[in-house]
Amino acid sequence: MAINVSAFHPTNIADTCAVWNVLSSKRLFRAALDAGVVFVVTRVVIYECMFKPRKTIAAAERELRGRLDAAQRTSAIVVHPLDIEDLQTIQVLESRKRLGKGELSCIAFAMKTRQAVLTDDQKARKLTHDVHPCPGAQTTPHLLGWLFYGNRLMDSEKDQIVCEHREMGRPLAGPFEDIYIEALRCRLMAATTQT
Repeated sequence: MAINVSAFHPTNIADTCAVWNVLSSKRLFRAALDAGVVFVVTRVVIYECMFKPRKTIAAAERELRGRLDAAQRTSAIVVHPLDIEDLQTIQVLESRKRLGKGELSCIAFAMKTRQAVLTDDQKARKLTHDVHPCPGAQTTPHLLGWLFYGNRLMDSEKDQIVCEHREMGRPLAGPFEDIYIEALRCRLMAATTQT
């Protein structure tokens, strides 16, 4: 699926990986909020991020948990509970793809509220495309590309964002570099057609 960096649905139901990827860079998160992007998570995602038992917790994960806690307290990330209908939808979706409860809860809630799913999981994107094509699934690199395309992030901030993302042990540095180039290409094409 090609990414259109000139368009981004502003309200997103984010899954666990997307939450960590967005919060991995303070500059990316702040720019998204300043651009009017709304991040919503389900209580299942909060459980996976904050309370799900792990054998070890790395320093980067502790930092991300602190950032998520602060974002919840300031309502920069809004948490919504699921109701019985959402749980029934999750059960139906579960039979279609082997995904975690966090991804499934996001898709179910997005279907109910007609919002976009923010996920960096390929299987979750495919399932979202199949069951909820409009507005569908978006990714953290898509968000970054949209912010660069719209000049909500300056070119000089790209290296800072990639560095912050790597420092938190997140896996999207390569896709961030690629989408930055795509945003520049699209911005140039748009400027060329306007003259």
